[in-house]
Amino acid sequence: MSVTKKATGLLDEFKTFAFKGNVVDLAVGVIIGAAFGKIVDSLVKNVIMPLIGALLPGDQGYLGWKLVINGKDVPYGLFVGEVINFLIVALALFFFIVKFLGWMMRTKKAEAAAPPAPPQQEVLLTEIRDLLQKRP
Repeated sequence: MSVTKKATGLLDEFKTFAFKGNVVDLAVGVIIGAAFGKIVDSLVKNVIMPLIGALLPGDQGYLGWKLVINGKDVPYGLFVGEVINFLIVALALFFFIVKFLGWMMRTKKAEAAAPPAPPQQEVLLTEIRDLLQKRP
């Protein structure tokens, strides 16, 4: 087998893999997830944590929360901000995946469970059959 055929075969195999629906859907999901993460991160850092910092004592809000151990700063406020960020992302995903998508799946199952009405021809044929069976 020549090098050209191997390269072409490898390229064709890659196209088949890369452009399958599942791979493209996964890539779109990752990109949207990253954008969603940035939005939630901004919400936590720019809205929620400053509000928490305003309610609690301190100069810089949660950014100024730190312990000093042997002359070294341990900025636990930043960690608290990241934990809150994680909890908000997890809560948003929970509501979206478990509640919203679960509701959609239950709705689709209910629609699929109801059998479609038979065509008018079958209804008429069934009525004719029943009438013929009642005859003596």
